[in-house]
Amino acid sequence: MQRHILSAFVLLALAGSARADDPLGALRSKAEDKVKGSANSAVVDKINAKLLDEGRKNQCSFKTDSDVLEPGCDEKAKRLANLLIDMKKQLAASNVKGYHFVVSGHTDSTGKADHNVELSKKRAAAMAKELAARGVPRDEIVPVGMGSQKMLVKPDDTPAKKAKNRRYEIQVQL
Repeated sequence: MQRHILSAFVLLALAGSARADDPLGALRSKAEDKVKGSANSAVVDKINAKLLDEGRKNQCSFKTDSDVLEPGCDEKAKRLANLLIDMKKQLAASNVKGYHFVVSGHTDSTGKADHNVELSKKRAAAMAKELAARGVPRDEIVPVGMGSQKMLVKPDDTPAKKAKNRRYEIQVQL
């Protein structure tokens, strides 16, 4: 009797989206979901690697202690926006849904941490605005300020090293 109750409980638990009389279907469905999840993860990882690489090649500079872009950013922002539009197509082709592009702003270590976080938020928002102006849907972009939390170069004790840490990065997030 206990075995039958346990078996019925297991069948109901496995049923999830499938019927209780089809436990193999339920297991198959869960396995397919897991495969889709790992496939989505692989697609996102590949896209994120490309976004980091292209983002570094197409960095727009900001005026010192400001969220105002330096002149000469138009072509770089256009290339990045086109890249995001292409990445959207790849995500759609891979049936990846529920994603957004995170634009993270970063600063060098100069100044107070709270000021740098605010400044990096403003810089991320400025870049998000540039991308939206070039065709990336605004509701698919999330600007985030990181301050100097994730520096590329440590210590940033020269002007060149500081410049490398003042940047933005774009990543897909599910």
